[in-house]
Amino acid sequence: MAGNNNSRTMRINLKVWRQKNQNTEGRLVDYALDNVSPDMSFLEMFDVLNEKLVAQNDEPVAFAHDCREGICGSCAMVIDGEPHGPQTGTTTCQLHMRTFSDGDTIVVEPFRAKAFPVVKDLVTNRTALDRIQAAGGYVSVATGNAPDGNAIPIAKEIADMAMDAAACIQCGACVAACRNGSAMLFVSAKVSQFSLLPQGQAERERRVSRMVWQMDEEDFGSCTNMGSCAAACPKEIKVENIARMNREFGRAMIFGRDRKQTAED
Repeated sequence: MAGNNNSRTMRINLKVWRQKNQNTEGRLVDYALDNVSPDMSFLEMFDVLNEKLVAQNDEPVAFAHDCREGICGSCAMVIDGEPHGPQTGTTTCQLHMRTFSDGDTIVVEPFRAKAFPVVKDLVTNRTALDRIQAAGGYVSVATGNAPDGNAIPIAKEIADMAMDAAACIQCGACVAACRNGSAMLFVSAKVSQFSLLPQGQAERERRVSRMVWQMDEEDFGSCTNMGSCAAACPKEIKVENIARMNREFGRAMIFGRDRKQTAED
């Protein structure tokens, strides 16, 4: 993709995935847009497309969005084969049309994974990630009011690693980027977030075992060890979290937190 388009307006050709629901076949549909501003975000460009479709009495393209500030992770699109598009560390809503060039053809598809069934067009059901989070991503200690920042001394490098893991916005780009549809980067970020800090030690073994077993039940694939997940992550979660999660899971197995015991806890 060429960038730094200096023209005042652009013509963009789109190939957009249209699908009524998960039980129907989908297809790529061609659309052309003139007068696209390079300063538009990718979602604003889709707003213009939908306004055009509505004016023509055609059904607008369904796509997910919420904050449009790169915070919530709702804006899940695969753009030219890359989750969230070609710009590193960027969500779809923060991708701007100046990343592309006048006359470009852009292919836009939903996040594709067995665990992410298509709801409609570019919208997928990613609640499998919520169920993994609910399975064990919490601490049960009574925290009360916010403690003083220095009440529990934590080494800066440990706090930094925990905060980096906590930056995960649960968008699912890692799953869409993985050829096996693995959720290992997401789960490992959530496991690391708690396991690195003293507040997360109470449920350390139970948490990781529950989350890993839930991940398997949701039909996510196994890790490919290729690092495509980290490359696609808009928050640049590090792949080293996966190694940490594997160690945590091994520890849980040693301490007897197998699947049967986890279900009975």
